Amino acid sequence: MIRRQALLLGVAAFLAPLVPALALDRALTPQEQQLISEINAHNSAIRTMAGRFLQIDTNGGRTEGTFFLERPDKVAFRYAPPSREEIVSQGRGFYVLNRRDETYYAYPQDTIPLRQFLGSEINLLNANVVNVTTSDGYISITVIDQTVAGTVQVSLVFDVDTKELAQWSLVEPSGSELTFSLYDVQQGMDIPRAFFSIPATYKGLDPSTR
Repeated sequence: MIRRQALLLGVAAFLAPLVPALALDRALTPQEQQLISEINAHNSAIRTMAGRFLQIDTNGGRTEGTFFLERPDKVAFRYAPPSREEIVSQGRGFYVLNRRDETYYAYPQDTIPLRQFLGSEINLLNANVVNVTTSDGYISITVIDQTVAGTVQVSLVFDVDTKELAQWSLVEPSGSELTFSLYDVQQGMDIPRAFFSIPATYKGLDPSTR
């Protein structure tokens, strides 16, 4: 499925660290630098958040679910039925779980494109930013990873007034796109540790076999 393919592209980025990076083809304006600095500070201060997400793929397929985030490096995406998939980060790696089969695939933490937003301190000014646009009260910050398969692009969209993440999209080298929109978001709650755990009964599988 496209969710797992996106994670595999992240693994490809880890395997090609010497590929030259692209760069923003213009200097950030002082206003953009200030806004991004404010986004960094605001979101770094949010230690926990949870809400719902809507995922739309290139073909218009729509999938909903819930997400939970705890900084640093912990996040869980639970897809609503009939899907049985769940994506979990425990801070040491990303895991794609299949609740029906009780299996999972593991991927290194530092190979995931969304990692720029999961750290203890967010600094998008230090990411490989290739585009910044502002429109209708939102700012889109696009970062990339160069992989052996091509360029993986992640665009993070923030509300200019609240500085909060509203949406992100991931574009594969093939051009396929996956977009997540967030809503009903709450912050500052206690999230049970079990939400980021893998049941002991689940069997780990080799992602290279996918």
